[in-house]
Amino acid sequence: MTEQRSGFPRRDAEGRILTLGDLLGVSLAGLVIGVLAVVLFDWAFALIGSGDFGRSNGWLAIILPAWLFWDDFRAWEFGAAAVGVVAGLVVAGLAAGLPSLLSGGLGAATFTLGYAVVWFHGVHWLARRTG
Repeated sequence: MTEQRSGFPRRDAEGRILTLGDLLGVSLAGLVIGVLAVVLFDWAFALIGSGDFGRSNGWLAIILPAWLFWDDFRAWEFGAAAVGVVAGLVVAGLAAGLPSLLSGGLGAATFTLGYAVVWFHGVHWLARRTG
């Protein structure tokens, strides 16, 4: 049995996130915080007359989940999943007619979910295969 670090998300002694639920929970919480921050800044700039509401780039919401993924990636020391990035770009492209805030936010959400699920299962599968 490996030693476990205290805190949330739960991590093993090497700093790797232990469960998909922890990875999804923390990354989705970070996404929600990011979306709320972008909406707040966009609203504030619209109030002072620096542009129309909804024109900010919704992809900025991905900062906290990407930071979490990078931290977990470094703990594993191998591999990366581009599926989340590609899925996010496809969704943002399909939503291109919507305001930037919404299309980018949808892309960021797709990236977060796709990367978390693909990364978690993929890296654990690879770890089992390579020993």
